[in-house]
Amino acid sequence: MKIFNAAIMLLLLALMAAISTASTDKRTYIVRMDKTKITNTFSSLVSITKPWHQAVLESLADDDELEATPPELLYSYETALFGFAAKLSSKQLESLKNMEGFISAVPDKMLSLHTTRSPFFLGLTGKKGKNGPWSGSNLHSDVIIGVVDSGIWPEHVSFRDHGLSPVPERWRGTCEKGTKFSPSNCNKKLIGARYFYGGYLAAGGKINETKEYVSTRDASGHGTHTASTAGGNFVEQANLFGVANGSAAGMRYTARIAAYKVCWPGCSTIDILTAMMKAIEDGVDVLTLSLGSTSEAVPYWQDYLAIASYFAFKSGIFVAFSAGNSGPWAYTAVNTAPWIMTVAASTIDRSFPAIIRLGNGETFEGSSFYTGKALKGLPIVYGKTAGVTGAEHCIPGTLNPKLVKGKLVICEPGDEYMTQSERGEQVKLAGGAGVLVMSTVGEDLANEPHVLPDILLGTSTSKAVIKYVSSTKAPIGTIVFKGTTYGNCAPKLAAFSSRGPNLAGPDVIKPDVTAPGVDILAAWPAETSPSTLESDKRRVSFNIMSGTSMSCPHVSGIAALIKSKHKDWSPAAIKSALMTTAYTIDNKRKPISDLKSHTLATPFGIGSGHVDPIKASDPGLIYDITADDYISYLCGLKYNESQIALFEEGFIECKEQLAMQPGDLNYPSFAVNFNRKARNVTVTYKRTVTNVGIPKSTYRVSVEAPKGAYVIVRPKVLSFKKLNQKLSYKVSFIGLSRKKPVVNSAFGSLMWVSGNYRVKSPIAVTWK
Repeated sequence: MKIFNAAIMLLLLALMAAISTASTDKRTYIVRMDKTKITNTFSSLVSITKPWHQAVLESLADDDELEATPPELLYSYETALFGFAAKLSSKQLESLKNMEGFISAVPDKMLSLHTTRSPFFLGLTGKKGKNGPWSGSNLHSDVIIGVVDSGIWPEHVSFRDHGLSPVPERWRGTCEKGTKFSPSNCNKKLIGARYFYGGYLAAGGKINETKEYVSTRDASGHGTHTASTAGGNFVEQANLFGVANGSAAGMRYTARIAAYKVCWPGCSTIDILTAMMKAIEDGVDVLTLSLGSTSEAVPYWQDYLAIASYFAFKSGIFVAFSAGNSGPWAYTAVNTAPWIMTVAASTIDRSFPAIIRLGNGETFEGSSFYTGKALKGLPIVYGKTAGVTGAEHCIPGTLNPKLVKGKLVICEPGDEYMTQSERGEQVKLAGGAGVLVMSTVGEDLANEPHVLPDILLGTSTSKAVIKYVSSTKAPIGTIVFKGTTYGNCAPKLAAFSSRGPNLAGPDVIKPDVTAPGVDILAAWPAETSPSTLESDKRRVSFNIMSGTSMSCPHVSGIAALIKSKHKDWSPAAIKSALMTTAYTIDNKRKPISDLKSHTLATPFGIGSGHVDPIKASDPGLIYDITADDYISYLCGLKYNESQIALFEEGFIECKEQLAMQPGDLNYPSFAVNFNRKARNVTVTYKRTVTNVGIPKSTYRVSVEAPKGAYVIVRPKVLSFKKLNQKLSYKVSFIGLSRKKPVVNSAFGSLMWVSGNYRVKSPIAVTWK
């Protein structure tokens, strides 16, 4: 049992040696209680040895009408979030609901985990970065990044503390002892390490201690990778099997890191919530979370990660979440609360080309990390020519070694969950010489480190190859591996990146921005194979991964850079700077494209655009937002008092003067929704900008109106006389009627221009 007393939270972890199975209807809940009422009710029972939460749960166990199995306490929370997490039967829950002081009980749910070139691509090195955020004067400030993930590999060279000053005195965290992890594993770089697994075990999860560490030590590699991307130290000659060679560094490479392990591999909402609350108490400046659900249709008051993020925002902490990897479908973006920075994923200008030449002379380009000799003139097998039903997906047991040995095998994705490398493993086990990994959605070439020679092909190429193989009696192919190339057209939105519109808050565009998330090289645990397969005996110091999990820590690290330069900026100000300076033109001077089908990317895919750390450090104007503004926004969403009280304890009512129309939230983008049958409807929003650029400056508005809508801005000119001066403007959107009986959207932008400053906001107009 561990007990931590602190200003933000009292955390109590009480794990049973064996979880009772007597009651099959038990579930784990996050329970919120009214602090005043509950402490008054149980004041006579509470003592030093019996905390209030124990008294509450014992009162449930003592009820003769309930079954004998007592409630099981996991964590206790105090101050910012008052309540506890516990495993309760349905009868115990009903009894709790009747107790004076009860507010809410939300069931736990399991979530999933969703760089040598990145700094150069982002302009942090080279000529563009000469006087930028990586210049010496901006790197001395101590910024602490909290990484809520699968842990960390503390001995990795990326986390050495050479040249760092002592740990900041304001730091209140600690390094917890656990399996193969002791406080001595921390240093002036890795200054905090905690782990949380009560929710995971209560949900039925099991920890195999032969494969997993019951400590902050990382077994999966995901947390090590994200931590080094955000704040890993400079490392020369980083590479994977010789590809992507160069100097690796986190976006804020002098930052301190605090690791909070919550994934085992499942990630319990309760464990994540508890870790976030502890990180707030410990004193982090930035929180990065590359995890989430596969879909999100619940309001913010039912999303405890959104609630915890709001508490972090109130404490001055910048919070970034990954948008998810469920693209290219609409309405798939998760972690969409407006106080969260929601990050999409896109490519950088580095690639790993491999060429396949078919027997009919056709040649196509794919991707591979393999650097060996070419595979020349080998037979290609697929589906029935490779085995039994399921062989087209390379499902275990479906490939026939007699048909596969020495050949190239096509593997398509299927309904069953298997990684690319797991499919390749099946080909190797069956004796195949190489694997052709097909894509069925988009033109993404986000590859994995396979255990045999491979080539990943986009959707259009995959169709052409399968057409050839299916129509040819003896299909053959040659694969040539090209290594690493640079200067490719980028960025491009990854097809897998989740998209808006925002279901929980349709008046806010999500995702907010996009960042590098395809084929990102970063640190890796010494005892984990690059493919994470048990049969893979290779070991590496760096690995290449793709996903919004990789783009999120890029933005978190850049936020830490901005925090270093602008110590007094709020999380909303930092977020505004990142959004209004983001760009929508690629390195070939064309609009950013979407790898879903090589069409143009929209704000529902890339938000405001691709992050630009150089311009974000000097944005000219910012759109700031306070906690009170967010409460007014929640009132505008028609949340009732008890729902808003989950964010603000003691909240009484949404008075008419308090509630705003949701579109009036001072957000750096505009989401406008019209009824398709309405004619010439006008919606007017208000925004306020703060001058953080040149003291005396004049900004003029430039508008690109979405097709089918008029946009009117008043005033058209904003003249500032001093720094930190605030000026407001109103923008009216007039929507024409649409006759199509489907959701239809159009996009534009609003930009304030003064000298070299371009303060740009995307506009998304939707007819429903």
